[in-house]
Amino acid sequence: MGWYLKVLKNYFGFKGRARRKEYWMFVLISMIVTTCVSFLNNLLGDLGIDRIYELAILIPAFALAFRRLHDTGRSAWWLLLIFIPLLGWLVLLFFMAGKGEAGENRFGPDPKLSA
Repeated sequence: MGWYLKVLKNYFGFKGRARRKEYWMFVLISMIVTTCVSFLNNLLGDLGIDRIYELAILIPAFALAFRRLHDTGRSAWWLLLIFIPLLGWLVLLFFMAGKGEAGENRFGPDPKLSA
């Protein structure tokens, strides 16, 4: 849960780098919370709670994706691949699952060394 809160505290943090663990723990916890919120929303009748939650985490999720791509040495412009169905998503999945660059790169210091 600490990784999830760390991302939310850095709500507009588009600069720097994010470790794989930070990215994937956020994705996992977000999926669990989204499932619970959707279940609650369906139980109470469609109140739009799930859409509010998804909008609330949209910016930190994009910021985290930016930082994750920065950790692999790539520009955040690579996120535009999301608009290419299937192939773009698979390429982004490969990038997000890849190992980050060791040591400092043009986006900042290695997050593993500062953790």
